[in-house]
Amino acid sequence: MSASTLILLVLGLGLAGWLVARSRAAMFRNASENRRIASLPVYHAWYAALWIVVPTLLFALIWAPISEQLIIQHVLASPAAADLPAFGMQRETLLSEARNVATGATSGVFNQEAAALVEPFEEALFRYRIVGFIVTLLVAAAGAAYAFLRLKPDFRARTQVERAVLSTLLLASLVAILTTLGILVSLVFETVRFFGMVSPIDFLFGTNWSPDPMSSASNPDGSRYGAIPLFWGTLFIGAIIAMIVAIPLGMMSAIYLNQYAPPRVRTWVKPALEILAGVPTVVYGYFAALTIAPAIRDMALSLGVSNPSSESALAAGLVMGVMIIPFVSSMADDSIAAVPQAMKDGSLAMGATQNETIKRVLVPAALPGIVAGIMLAISRAIGETMIVVMAASFAANLSANPLEAMTTVTVQIVALLTGEGSFDHPATLAAFALGFVLFMVTLVLNIIALRVVKRFREAYE
Repeated sequence: MSASTLILLVLGLGLAGWLVARSRAAMFRNASENRRIASLPVYHAWYAALWIVVPTLLFALIWAPISEQLIIQHVLASPAAADLPAFGMQRETLLSEARNVATGATSGVFNQEAAALVEPFEEALFRYRIVGFIVTLLVAAAGAAYAFLRLKPDFRARTQVERAVLSTLLLASLVAILTTLGILVSLVFETVRFFGMVSPIDFLFGTNWSPDPMSSASNPDGSRYGAIPLFWGTLFIGAIIAMIVAIPLGMMSAIYLNQYAPPRVRTWVKPALEILAGVPTVVYGYFAALTIAPAIRDMALSLGVSNPSSESALAAGLVMGVMIIPFVSSMADDSIAAVPQAMKDGSLAMGATQNETIKRVLVPAALPGIVAGIMLAISRAIGETMIVVMAASFAANLSANPLEAMTTVTVQIVALLTGEGSFDHPATLAAFALGFVLFMVTLVLNIIALRVVKRFREAYE
């Protein structure tokens, strides 16, 4: 039984239980005209549907891996599997090929040993699908029986349904938290392995970044893993050049749209500005590589700069700043719009001009949201990859000259994890160390943003 068929079956059983339970609860209501029932019929219906759907889906999630193992064991116990290798990639390949034919994913086999396993696979699949289908119906019937036995006029079904909804919301929150913890744990584990091969001092304070995937994994040269040029390139492109473009333009556009623009202009300009946030970053990368970078190189030549690079940090930073403008503008616009109108009216009533009101009242009062938008923009810029790859190159360079080629942490992570590098080599594990440092930098930025927001919110609320 496929996953889609199983889901449709479970939902159909749940719908049937919902309709029957609602009808039965309505009968309680009609029969108890002189007595108040504890819950509305719809809550009885949802209570029955939950007891049918949730246990059945839980069984399906548990049965899927169990049935897979039972099918494999059934096939391996068949006479056709007697000549299979005891373990290894060849055995897994034969089993996978036979399974694909048995399930209809492919029409033929290339190996006679796999062809002999098709019939045992078909037999096992049929057997355990029937078993799963029968047990699924039994679980659904058991859940329905339990729910219907509790459906009485004085049963508080609403309380039970609300508890289920609350548990679902809590589970959704836990999924996000546990995902973050899982990412952090995986990064920490691989980072510890990397620092077991390369000194943290060499990594965090070294200025030479040239990892060699072909070098010895047992005795790596720690001096080749200095990440300072990567950290500097990330901050220089994403947090300096891009923000020099994004913050002024984003703030000025937000102030104009919120305070000066006529409604008709705002109706057209604001959506057009926010379209920038939906443009794929690879499109920005092409724009930076084909238009901005050559223009900057020609400008540098006209100013007398000798041999300027066709790939520069300035090109990547400028285009990245344009990409970040909607983040700053949208957050600043919403924050300024959220300032109470009484504050603006009071400032104007005391003789302040509109310009003075914006500078001395609206912007300070909206500062928490503005800071949050700026920090979000910095985090977004630090994590950008495609623009830097296409406009600033892979070369690690420790320089303050924006006309030179540079790279960032995210670009090097992509470079280290592509190809055929071994995951026990320091050149590959270095990607996880870079990811961990980038994670911590982003975390620190968010903490700083929260502290700043809290301070100014206390001052202006």
